[in-house]
Amino acid sequence: MIKIYKDNLNTRDEIFSLKVNVKDVSSIVREIIENVKTRGDKAVFEYNKRFDKADLTTLRVSEKEIEDAYKSVDKEFIEVLEYASKNIRAFHEKQVRKGFEISNEEGVITGQKIIPIERAGIYVPGGTASYPSTVLMDAIPAVVAGCEKVVMVTPPNRDGKISPVILASAKIAGVTEIYKVGGAQAIAALAYGTESIPKVDKIVGPGNAFVAEAKKQVFGVVSIDMIAGPSEILVVADNKNRPCDIAADLLSQAEHDKMASAVLITDNYGFASHVREELERQIPLLERSDIARESIDNNGKIIVADDLSRAIEIANVIAPEHLELCIDNPFEYLKLIKHAGSVFLGRNCPEAVGDYLAGTNHTLPTSGTARFSSALSVDDFIKKTQYIYYDKDALSKVSNKIDYFARKEGLTAHAKSATIRFEDNE
Repeated sequence: MIKIYKDNLNTRDEIFSLKVNVKDVSSIVREIIENVKTRGDKAVFEYNKRFDKADLTTLRVSEKEIEDAYKSVDKEFIEVLEYASKNIRAFHEKQVRKGFEISNEEGVITGQKIIPIERAGIYVPGGTASYPSTVLMDAIPAVVAGCEKVVMVTPPNRDGKISPVILASAKIAGVTEIYKVGGAQAIAALAYGTESIPKVDKIVGPGNAFVAEAKKQVFGVVSIDMIAGPSEILVVADNKNRPCDIAADLLSQAEHDKMASAVLITDNYGFASHVREELERQIPLLERSDIARESIDNNGKIIVADDLSRAIEIANVIAPEHLELCIDNPFEYLKLIKHAGSVFLGRNCPEAVGDYLAGTNHTLPTSGTARFSSALSVDDFIKKTQYIYYDKDALSKVSNKIDYFARKEGLTAHAKSATIRFEDNE
């Protein structure tokens, strides 16, 4: 049963601590990466057979497989995917940057080009659930950014197949290539390339501890989006809400996995007690009740704050992945939010709206990293390249300043490069 705390917790570690045993998988992952790096496809096939029980002869998903999968998905779900895709694309198109150029002085031009990365790698987890929403959220920003290739990897089932809804989502999102491989071996293949799988420039997407560790280890060879921790939700709610609604919102994250965290902050102890009772009523009704039970019991908390202003202070300390403000005048309180991955405003905006349909991205910073990082966006798939032009007259006006600055740093070659063009060396 979830515990209720008085407002005497002042750090994220106190508030959002996880009672889980995290196994160190770094040495296992290091071995997998090295094996894929040196043996390529052969290693990938072996790992597919070992971990996913899939005995494959080819890794790439064919166009026929994609088309057949798309046709097999019921029309209503295709319409829902198209609706979500439209919203996600519209939201992310607003993020597209333009370059700029400055020419304030005669003979001087400075500027910045926005260049999409050429090859984006998208990891889509399999295992206990299938997540077509992850395909849309991770691939569409890359497509909007203008990446030439959007390469998706995802684990096959024992029959060597990928879920039809995953393939249909990839088609709708604009994924260019799909490969049947998951786990750390998939991250290694994207980072270093194999005979079948192209090396990419950046890898994004969630995964288990092995995937997260692999992303950490290949960073530098390729770029990554983030090292995602367990999913988390923080709900700030007053007693004007129905306890059943708030309990359902907390469970929407608790059902993800046993390590997920769900926290409620309220200013009313009676309401806190009613939400706890409602959690106990709803958990047994869930298909993933065992997962939600362990998440709520080990990592769930209800904090009773003195008032809503204090609740917002605590929220900023936590810097949660998902923050719901189920209160009156939520936009007024939004002004006070400093640290959160994504904020859900009002009493009728459950976190699931953002997971699927609203258009905002659901790949979000976890574990307090919202203090310094952001949701996945088009920015994750671009580079910014600067450029500079000085004609000879313009350089002559500042060469002495460059010379002076460079010599202050003891870099005489820097200094000389700015002055030599005005010396008579014939």
